[in-house]
Amino acid sequence: MTRFTTRLLFSLLLLVAVSSAAFASQTNAPVEKETLVFGQKIRYLEAGSGPTVILLHGLGGSAQAWQFNIAPLAEKFHVFVPDQIGFGKSDKPLVNYRIRTYVDFLDQFCKQLKIDRASLVGNSMGGWVAAMFTAAFPDRVDKLVLVDAGGYAPPKDFDTRVFYALNPTTREGMKVLVTKVFYNKMFHTDAAIDAAIAARLAAGDGFTIKSITESIIRGEDYLDDTVKTIKRPTLIVWGREDGLIPLADGERLNKDITGSKLIVFDQSGHIPNLEKPAEFNAAVIRFLTADAQ
Repeated sequence: MTRFTTRLLFSLLLLVAVSSAAFASQTNAPVEKETLVFGQKIRYLEAGSGPTVILLHGLGGSAQAWQFNIAPLAEKFHVFVPDQIGFGKSDKPLVNYRIRTYVDFLDQFCKQLKIDRASLVGNSMGGWVAAMFTAAFPDRVDKLVLVDAGGYAPPKDFDTRVFYALNPTTREGMKVLVTKVFYNKMFHTDAAIDAAIAARLAAGDGFTIKSITESIIRGEDYLDDTVKTIKRPTLIVWGREDGLIPLADGERLNKDITGSKLIVFDQSGHIPNLEKPAEFNAAVIRFLTADAQ
């Protein structure tokens, strides 16, 4: 592995984490802050000024998932990046988590920070939350960016028990997940798998992931009908080689959300904001700064 690769750590869904020094060298380095939502500590990063943009990470992730995106976006926007409840450095209460839990927390997070309107950018589970929030509070969302977003119900003959594989605790299970999430073979090496397991064990969010997985298996909060009510300007971004949520779901979102636009990145998996950060940042900034049609 290269020197750069050895610095990479992984969390569930293998969101890459680098040392805090990586942020310190950036012109628009984010400031780490905390607020209380429903009495629970929510840690978040804040950077830049201008129109508000909120970045929402996926299952098992944290604000660190956006490490390559915060500074470029902060050149034009006021960026907020929370560790969603149950993840990262935020509190992890032992409750029955579901997607609507995260919609409620995002609602109150915005109210606590006096954010009246914002554009939402969400990856995977974060995209699911962003879409459901937009449907519930359309007047509070400027624009929506869905990045390899979850939310559609699986086929009726689909064995939902496979969702438990999203919380691997063995090397083999982690290797299977890595190959579904990342296109870049750098993430598939034995050393990377070991780092991924170490980060997974240290994250302390296993209960949260299990609870959300069980909610999904129960069939709660799917977007199938809800997403069709979204009328805000929407950009859908997908990695062509996403082995976790197929491109077909991105194409379906593009069909279900009137006036949306789909961008597909080749040689990218489930998290294009990490695998293709320059292209991702350019596309998102272009979309967010364009006049609404």
